[in-house]
Amino acid sequence: MLVDVAGSRTFSMASPDCHVCHALRFTCGLRVFIPSSWRGSGWSPKLTDRNPWLQVDLQGRMEVTAVATQGRYGTLDWVSSYMLLHSDSGRVWKQYRQEDGVGKFTGNSDADSVVHHKLPQPVRTRFLRFVPLDWSSNGWVGLRVDVYGCAYKSYLADFDGRSSLLYRFNQKSMSTVKDVIVLRFKSRQADGVLLHGEGQRGDYITLELHRGRLALHLNLDDTRVRSSSARAVVTLGSLLDDQHWHSVLIERFNKQVNFTLDRYTQHFRTKGDGDSLEVDYELSFGGIPLPGKPGTFLRRNFHGCMENLYYNGVNVIDLAKRRKPQIYSGNVTFSCSEPQLVAATFLSSSGSFLSLAAPPPSAVEGLSVRFQFRTWNGDSLLFSGQLRPVSQHLWLFILTPLVTLKYPSIGQKVNDGLWHSVSLSTRGLQISMTLDSEPASTIQLLENLELDKSLFFGGCPRTLDEGNCKNPTMAFQGCMRFILINNQPINILLVQRGLLGNYNQLQFDICGIRDRCLPNFCEHGGRCSQTWSSFYCDCSGTGYSGATCHNSIYENSCEGYRLAGSSSGYFSIDPDGSGPMGPVQVYCNMTENKVWTVVNYNGTNPVRVQGSSVESPYIMHFNYSASPEQLHALVVGSDQCQQEVMYRCRKSRLYNPWDGTPLSWWRDRGGEKRTYWSGSLPGVQQCSCSLEENCLDMSYFCNCDSDQDTWLNDTGLLSYRDHLPVSEIIIGDTHRPGSEAIYSVGPLRCHGYKSLWNAVSFYQEFSYIHFPAPQVELSADISFYFKTGAPSGVFLENLGLRDFIKVELSSQSAVTFSFDVGDGPVLLTVKSPVPLNDRQWHWVRVERNVKEASVQVDQLPLRFLEAPSDGHIRLQLTSQLFVGGMASRQRGFLGCIRALSVNGVSLDLEEKAKLTPGVSPGCPGHCGKSAELCHNQGRCIEQSSGYVCDCTHSAFGGPSCKEEVSVSFEKGSSVTYTFQEPFSFIRNSSSQASSMSTGYSKAVENVAFSFQTTQAPAMLLIISTFTPAFHLGSLQLWYQLHKERRPDVFSPRPLSLADGRLHQVRIHREAKDIYLQARNDVLEDDVALAGTKGFVGCFSSVQYNHVAPLKAALLNRGSSLVSVRGQLVESNCGALADLTTSNSHSGEAGKDNEHNGSNSQHESAVIGGVVTAVVFSTLCVVAAMVRFLHRHQQAQRASSLQEKEHQRRLEAAYHAELHLRNSAFHVQDSIKEYYI
Repeated sequence: MLVDVAGSRTFSMASPDCHVCHALRFTCGLRVFIPSSWRGSGWSPKLTDRNPWLQVDLQGRMEVTAVATQGRYGTLDWVSSYMLLHSDSGRVWKQYRQEDGVGKFTGNSDADSVVHHKLPQPVRTRFLRFVPLDWSSNGWVGLRVDVYGCAYKSYLADFDGRSSLLYRFNQKSMSTVKDVIVLRFKSRQADGVLLHGEGQRGDYITLELHRGRLALHLNLDDTRVRSSSARAVVTLGSLLDDQHWHSVLIERFNKQVNFTLDRYTQHFRTKGDGDSLEVDYELSFGGIPLPGKPGTFLRRNFHGCMENLYYNGVNVIDLAKRRKPQIYSGNVTFSCSEPQLVAATFLSSSGSFLSLAAPPPSAVEGLSVRFQFRTWNGDSLLFSGQLRPVSQHLWLFILTPLVTLKYPSIGQKVNDGLWHSVSLSTRGLQISMTLDSEPASTIQLLENLELDKSLFFGGCPRTLDEGNCKNPTMAFQGCMRFILINNQPINILLVQRGLLGNYNQLQFDICGIRDRCLPNFCEHGGRCSQTWSSFYCDCSGTGYSGATCHNSIYENSCEGYRLAGSSSGYFSIDPDGSGPMGPVQVYCNMTENKVWTVVNYNGTNPVRVQGSSVESPYIMHFNYSASPEQLHALVVGSDQCQQEVMYRCRKSRLYNPWDGTPLSWWRDRGGEKRTYWSGSLPGVQQCSCSLEENCLDMSYFCNCDSDQDTWLNDTGLLSYRDHLPVSEIIIGDTHRPGSEAIYSVGPLRCHGYKSLWNAVSFYQEFSYIHFPAPQVELSADISFYFKTGAPSGVFLENLGLRDFIKVELSSQSAVTFSFDVGDGPVLLTVKSPVPLNDRQWHWVRVERNVKEASVQVDQLPLRFLEAPSDGHIRLQLTSQLFVGGMASRQRGFLGCIRALSVNGVSLDLEEKAKLTPGVSPGCPGHCGKSAELCHNQGRCIEQSSGYVCDCTHSAFGGPSCKEEVSVSFEKGSSVTYTFQEPFSFIRNSSSQASSMSTGYSKAVENVAFSFQTTQAPAMLLIISTFTPAFHLGSLQLWYQLHKERRPDVFSPRPLSLADGRLHQVRIHREAKDIYLQARNDVLEDDVALAGTKGFVGCFSSVQYNHVAPLKAALLNRGSSLVSVRGQLVESNCGALADLTTSNSHSGEAGKDNEHNGSNSQHESAVIGGVVTAVVFSTLCVVAAMVRFLHRHQQAQRASSLQEKEHQRRLEAAYHAELHLRNSAFHVQDSIKEYYI
């Protein structure tokens, strides 16, 4: 049977006999073919068909496992891509999506080849609809199809919202340690109970829909008293009231539960003491009946259909259908009624609309409009109509997140993805609106107004010839159904056929809403929000940033903070970067040549121990400020670690002198028993005095083993990394008279970050090293340093069957990041104004996630590209990761690579190089360890007979960029520095760049300086691209990210800074987040105007991004970029202030300060999300930062706020003039002034 509807076709066929399907589900096929007698070669729609499709009726529900397509025989007609829809009734359709959520199927490239698609998840349906999306450019749409699958048998039950099934047990109660519950359902409502059972002792199980999500409540506790702590609630899915089938599987064994909905599984473990589920009398399906009151239910009943319902192997619906006595079926029918509601999807937020003729005016009845809608979007038009006799409009629109009727505004949150019902009615001088079950809101008019001509749903036409309709906001993007005008339902299918009204960019018979936050692709606890076409991650408070909260805002070591120019203090470090472990707070001691990372635990004070024995020992467990995983990452990534154990004793031995049995010992981080007390080699039961051969009694290996009635000392330093830190200490020989011990364990101290200088040299073009394929399906960030003299070469490559990822030096001044995730190859290239093959170190970072891809080289502008909203998301790589070349041994890299990291995991290049020909560990040259040569962002440059430190982009000077540049300001003195700042990102020049954001949301700014003064108030710093406004306060941070808006002010607690001491300030801004670190300072409220006083005191080490304006003022006084007013005197106030501070605290110095941290408390403040209303479309760097001082206050506290600076600032990568006037970036520069 062929049915012709406006050029579309429905093909009906009788199914052949079908045998039992095997695992691949291909043994029996339902082959659908188009007879050659019909148009000679296949299906092709009419040229006038606006939305062509080919529909297949299988004459009954079948399990479809695969489809295949072919073009029209002997023509140039074929379909190159299509959507596949399915439906049980032919009225309510759902788009089939593959595992990546991709809804587009690849079709044919000619008329004869056959393209097969096996469905990852078989679909059970009666109707299939093939909707062409793209077709032959030289012909027209042409299609022949094959459908593969098997017959499907099901046991159906229909619940009308007032019915339920009761499965009664043979005994009073049923106690099980193992349960398996299987069912499929489709629901018409967002709420309703599917299953419930409970016992008298407090056990219960409930499976219910709540706001379109499926929730499993499970309690195995044996008392109601503890039920609140023992219950488990797990939620899966979303938008489950879509009137389509969903599969549920619940498997429980004791406390372990597997909860599966469709293709997603949640594994969890129940709480409480019980292992069995005890249910009394019965299980109910479809509702929770009230005992003794038939037809009365405790919660909202399920309204929809269930099929193939099994409880521990029992087919419940089959028993009910056969009227078995253990089943009570109240008002349940054994078929599935199909609703007649037809939905329409409004696809575009700019062009979708549905236009219907307004009914004739009626003075008695007025006008009433009612419809249902669901959407994720805010700020969109729902309904509008022109009023007469005056030329005005009636608008009903969503104003985030409310639905609003204008005239005037009333509303309630509606952009939550759920169905909402809204009705609008006019009668006389009143307009009323009702939303869901809320009370009606009424508006009183001054005169009678009637709707004229057309009614518009979802938006207005772009042309003005239809009722002069205009969109006050975006058009509606979502679903609508059940449209009634004057209580008469509108047949949307007539609109589709062109018999009623008009429309644009609508999809009929389907609601295409998706929950893009399920699964949640926001990492590290980021909060997901969404619109119709995309999702967004709120990373505030997580310690991570980026489109998916993937990138840590903290350095991964104290070495990173030192390279960024920081001094000693408490910092948060993230040892695995973007990996799963979070940040940990440590103390970074940078006063020595080595940078020490100090991790404290719960108390380092000496502890006295008495009365312990081997049989009943004293045990102390140490809780560190880091987790075991973080400690392991920190220790493994360090060059050396150590921990001091102080043990003083009096008649308390460490070892039994007769057989050497340990009487006291400690446990390492893995919980293993350790019996040595000093040194770097484990297994030797000795103390430090034995290793140093200075024990009081040389016949013993420890001083304490001499068992003297006097205080002895066996303090030692543990330095074997694999055993550190000490997790527990056990003391067992203080039970004898006069026996006692005093011990203390110091903090864990580590230095060095060996991954930063883990380097390898490639000197043969065909050589490479390889690693196992990393886990980069959803997120991949790769960073490394390189230096080379070659014009091109591949840094790394990883391949899959179709997908790949590759980073290469494509020319002597360009780095290219290319990948294919299934939507075709994508190339992102960063071009440098200077050659990159200059045999100097350059930094590269590439990232690809489900939202975007980016590449950055040194401090060059970031280049990024947004991912398509409906494209593939999983990067499927199967081969090894090749570094230094390709698997084909072509275009290999010649040079050095170091610090290679993938998703926060550092790869050991040197170890691999030892086993590979053509590759050697390390990298020759003086700058191989530039961190030890050039400081404070100074750049090490190789010379023929040595090296030189380039301090151009550092606020410091001298041969090693360690000498501070300080200037004393007198009254009326100031420095103004004007510079050109390139934008922080550049558009991709490829065709894929059309979807890229044009805003300035990825702007990054870093400011650092030190000052010393006794004057208050005083102007410190202004950075502005607008006309500066001089605001005054006692050390405040002002920032204005749009010149049309008022500036925001950040004011933490007040303390005086006009104390003559040196104060260090660091400010970091990334997009709309501000991070502040201040040493010996805090901030206060705004104070009245006082900018005329300027600043009197000393400035030191002033840095703004890669520019050092204060140094430029001293060294380039004739430059047109520098303007000096008043008297400036070069000074060394920074060094003098350090000396003064050191002398004043000489009595407090020592290791205990870094261990306890009591004299240096630090606090963090992060401004996140406070400027979310600011429009980041301005194309210039915009940040007005004003700092002021207030009057002296009595109290004083040393305080610092944690900083965040990205690793991209660790090394400057290219030479540029301070003003960057002649830079080769193809972007519009923004002139900016720097005023001190």
